[in-house]
Amino acid sequence: MAITNPIQFIQQVRAEVSKVVWPTRREVLLTTVMVFIMAALTAVFFALVDLGIRSGLQAVLGAFN
Repeated sequence: MAITNPIQFIQQVRAEVSKVVWPTRREVLLTTVMVFIMAALTAVFFALVDLGIRSGLQAVLGAFN
């Protein structure tokens, strides 16, 4: 690995950062909303699965009581 001086390093970093395509405010907002929606749907799904497992387990254990 070649050693570069700090000035060259900073120039290279600036050149690479200028190549980055930054998202627009609208894209960030839409992505954030989608993350919250998916998190809510996942929470509802696992709550329903938990409820089903709990009800099934109570029915099985109630049959032996």
